[in-house]
Amino acid sequence: MSGRVILLGATGYTGRLAAEAMTRAGLAPHLAGRSEQALVDLVGDLAGLGPIDAAPTWQRADVSEPSSVRALITSADDVLVTTVGPFTRLGAPALEAAVDAGCAYVDSTGESPFIRSVFESAGPRADASGARLLTAFGYDFVPGNLAAALAVRDAADTASGPARVEVGYFTRGAASLSSGTRASVVNLAGAPGLALRGGRVVATGSSVATFDVGGKQLQGLSVGASEPFTLPRLDPRVRDVDVYLGSFGRWTSLASAANNATGAATRIPGVSGLLRSGLRRMAGTSTGEGPDAHKRAGVISVAVARTLDGVGRELTSALVEGPSPYDLTAELLAWAAAMLLTRQERAVGALGPADAFGLDALAAGCSDIGLRRVA
Repeated sequence: MSGRVILLGATGYTGRLAAEAMTRAGLAPHLAGRSEQALVDLVGDLAGLGPIDAAPTWQRADVSEPSSVRALITSADDVLVTTVGPFTRLGAPALEAAVDAGCAYVDSTGESPFIRSVFESAGPRADASGARLLTAFGYDFVPGNLAAALAVRDAADTASGPARVEVGYFTRGAASLSSGTRASVVNLAGAPGLALRGGRVVATGSSVATFDVGGKQLQGLSVGASEPFTLPRLDPRVRDVDVYLGSFGRWTSLASAANNATGAATRIPGVSGLLRSGLRRMAGTSTGEGPDAHKRAGVISVAVARTLDGVGRELTSALVEGPSPYDLTAELLAWAAAMLLTRQERAVGALGPADAFGLDALAAGCSDIGLRRVA
């Protein structure tokens, strides 16, 4: 292998977890971030986690200096993994550098506007340059892609075929948010959702759906995700896709109404900036913080998907469970990096988890890190 795995944002909360996972896997990640001292300290902290001959290296890079990000990439065989967010504000330098270099790219975003830009704007340019782009490759939104792909495959031989797919994301246990996740949530305030309607990805308002999760009826709030872009590639009969997030529990309906009201308010000149400024103050300014290993150990990631025919009758369903969202994200980033480094992808351009590597390889890789189908 002539390429390297480069991890941008390595000293952040998700970045550190990803660096640990990559080092344990023997990937010898090339760590990048703004602070030289923090990078030196991280290399020391990683000592002994992986093979002796695969120690991490480091290089300073800052997305406010795009040339420093471009300097990280030395070959089209490199894999650039980035955890630097909020991605709608800070993600472009790494994405553009990867597209121009024609290398592989993986990110941890959960932000729908950025996901859309990867598929609709960067994707066609990556087709031309040979870049391979995997966006939202963590808890947001690999588990739902996996569950949906399994449900779609199960429905392949049904008479009508899967016309509609609905995906729900949930957790079991007392989950808490990292500082980076809080910043991304603030950045998305009032942003429209995304859904597939009649084969086209469109902006939508907020809505609520109920899912059967292990015998419990749980509600989810609609969100923009990668599934509307990726699932039709698996079966062209899929014409409608909706994704829901179950983080609000019994407050889901209220959250839906508030999100719609916020979206309407942000269309008033001058209101959007004021609203986000206020939310940022509420979220705080801390960085690199998140739940410790003990707290993460008590949380299970859950994703459920169901396929429906053209008149709304449920055809198939699939339920997957795995480690906590942050541990799962770190392991998924490391797995994707290894697959791309060894050129296991099936195409170039903006790719989804299943069409990038094939469903069998995705399911096997996810199983190895603890994300498995349970129903």
